[in-house]
Amino acid sequence: MEKYIKVNELSVSEFLYNFIEKKLLPDLGITSEKYWQDFATLFNELVPENKELLKKREEFQNIINQWHLDNPSYNFDEYKSFLKTIDYLQDEPQPFEVETKNVDDEIAEIAGAQLVVPLKNARFALNATNARWGSLYDAMYGTDYINQDGDTDITKEYNIVRGDTVIKKSNEFLDKTVPVSNGTYANIKQYNIVNHKLQLIDFNGNEVNLKNSDNYVGYTDNEIVLNHNRLHIRLVLNDDNSLKDIIMESAISVIMDAEDSVTAVDGEDKTEIYTNWLGLMRCDLNESFEKNGKTITRVLNEDFFYTDVDGNKKSINGCALMLIRNVGHLMTNPAILDKNGNELPEGIMDALITTTCAVYDLKSKNNSKKGSIYIVKPKMHGEDEVAFSDKLFSHVEKILGLEKNTIKIGIMDEERRTSLNLLRCIEKAKHRVIFINTGFLDRTGDEIHTSMNMGAMIKKDDMKSSKWLSAYEYSNVYSGLKAGMKGIGQIGKGMWAKPDKMADMVVEKIAHVKSGATTAWVPSPTAATLHSMHYHAVNVNSLQQEMLNNLTPNSIDDILSIPVLYNQEYSKDEIENELNNNVQGILGYVVRWVELGIGCSKVPDINNIGLMEDRATLRISSQHIANWLHHSICSKEQVLAALKKMAVIVDKQNTGTSGYENMSDDFDNNIAFKSACDLIFDGVNQPNGYTEPVLHKARTEFKKAH
Repeated sequence: MEKYIKVNELSVSEFLYNFIEKKLLPDLGITSEKYWQDFATLFNELVPENKELLKKREEFQNIINQWHLDNPSYNFDEYKSFLKTIDYLQDEPQPFEVETKNVDDEIAEIAGAQLVVPLKNARFALNATNARWGSLYDAMYGTDYINQDGDTDITKEYNIVRGDTVIKKSNEFLDKTVPVSNGTYANIKQYNIVNHKLQLIDFNGNEVNLKNSDNYVGYTDNEIVLNHNRLHIRLVLNDDNSLKDIIMESAISVIMDAEDSVTAVDGEDKTEIYTNWLGLMRCDLNESFEKNGKTITRVLNEDFFYTDVDGNKKSINGCALMLIRNVGHLMTNPAILDKNGNELPEGIMDALITTTCAVYDLKSKNNSKKGSIYIVKPKMHGEDEVAFSDKLFSHVEKILGLEKNTIKIGIMDEERRTSLNLLRCIEKAKHRVIFINTGFLDRTGDEIHTSMNMGAMIKKDDMKSSKWLSAYEYSNVYSGLKAGMKGIGQIGKGMWAKPDKMADMVVEKIAHVKSGATTAWVPSPTAATLHSMHYHAVNVNSLQQEMLNNLTPNSIDDILSIPVLYNQEYSKDEIENELNNNVQGILGYVVRWVELGIGCSKVPDINNIGLMEDRATLRISSQHIANWLHHSICSKEQVLAALKKMAVIVDKQNTGTSGYENMSDDFDNNIAFKSACDLIFDGVNQPNGYTEPVLHKARTEFKKAH
């Protein structure tokens, strides 16, 4: 049972209280008495409004549910008019411009990959922010970017044929990105520096020049520093000045995730997350681990220094710019209780504590050189909830004595009411918004839940080619550009969920860049390095300017096109395959969440392709089956049979995992299995289709039982 410390009218988890008293406050000059009193006041002032916003969500859902029941024939014009009548769908605001100030170049100016990493895992967090730089050779050699077809197989010892293929592909990248005026990089023997100038010598002894001399920006003792599209490329040299490796500027920014990819159900969990964030903001986070029989200690990278073309010392950030994703408005957490013993909103808790941690960076400016704090706010429904976040951040700034709008907000465009009214949402935070980002998985989960009574939905994979999705993705870019976010904030796209399919990613994910997005999410440092090539292939700044000169309006009608089956039918085999695939993903994720406290897992699908699963993927999968049950596409017996069948497979996949308890040993009493069933069979009743209430309850029950 959680132990609590009584502080004024609050009861605070002993874990959290000790963290704040002993680690967070002492070096900030903030007294304990004032901090806790301000915390209590913050809750008193904002909790009622938080509750009203959640009540409004429920009211909208009930009204829409009833409309679909009353209008089974469904007329689009009547539906759209209905949404406007209830103020769910609103008109665009009068033209306005985002006015955010003091935004770091990594967000405002530089287009590049963005990593998302669970903040609860210190080692992962350090790896992610250090992924500012990555070896192109390693990224190509160690992934399926280079095919394994016999001669180029990955072997225990270094495979020279595979290595030569990597060098060939890397040279081709350089030829396209920073070309030489005569010849190719394959013909260059030496990279020399003469009087701070770059001298390239080919194998015939001839001097070769860069086609664009501005691409060369400096050097170190063993590196040549190039720049293209505001991204650096470091050519690492051997002792004879031949090329040894190519270091790419990879993850320009990283979202330290305290939401979808973590488990945090109590004060102990929350304290672990806050401790890691504080360590990052103080630059003293470290993690030691065993690898190949040696103890390795991971710390944050130092900045990279070089000499420029005029002989002056210059530096580039050694780490990616860090943002933090707080939780949304829905959940409460027992880390802090009110005077009546009620849990308090986790989002309010996150706002004050994560910002307090970031005050250390405001003093050192190791992360944000412009003195800003970047908080990504997920799962907001419409402009009123964005306005509430803006108010919350203003209160926090006042408590901590920060200049107004020091806290910047990233708006996740992942709920239906937000994407339909995105410009109005941006306007509500126009003084602090630095980020809008689509989230296909959560957005689809909300699409299914909102229109639950409309009809049975198309298969999950078919959603990716549906009309509403492409319209939604374009609308995000349209809204960001129309609001004047170019040169101020990021317009982002979602995650590549197949971490082992890097060749496919390189082929497909360039579409995000070509859409006009300045960033897109990747699951690993290696993926960031490979994705960084896309930002050299496309000059996003120029592309956005072209789009602004001829900005095509978005189509609300297309976004509102609900992806139901209509007259289409699926075969028995198609239905069974869909159920098995969804169920395997649900069980594979839920059991590790509940039993092991792992919030982000790579779960094999029925084709044995590892997919990154988090609460967003869980939401879409559970809501999809709930929808099919609701419309009798499948039966409860079918789904339960699939659950039991796939549980056996998931158990085998987790054989030997410490702390794992087989679901198939006791279906009736296994907490994880029962919670997976609840997510599906009670999915219609979950608030907006979210998974958190079920997961938190199950994880809490499991922790108490163990």
